[in-house]
Amino acid sequence: MDALDAFWHLVNLFLPAVALAALSAGLAKLLWRRELAAVRWQRLALGAAAAGALVTVGGLVLGGRDGRMATYAVLVLANALALWWLGFGPGRRRG
Repeated sequence: MDALDAFWHLVNLFLPAVALAALSAGLAKLLWRRELAAVRWQRLALGAAAAGALVTVGGLVLGGRDGRMATYAVLVLANALALWWLGFGPGRRRG
């Protein structure tokens, strides 16, 4: 495997976490427009992507390989928890 193949393997490893974070942050901003007006989309998306990346690496380490359905289920839960934490919970920046 050369460097370009390794790069694409890493991109594809984290792509589900990043795509889910971007889509769910956008939908959250759309659905809760007034409540999330003070929270930037980038903050929501980056926080959810970071949580998703941690879950992806954890699933790879614990499961032995990438792409297990349990990892994807925990990825969705971690994404929702990160969005709640940053948008509505204690991690929300006020003012």
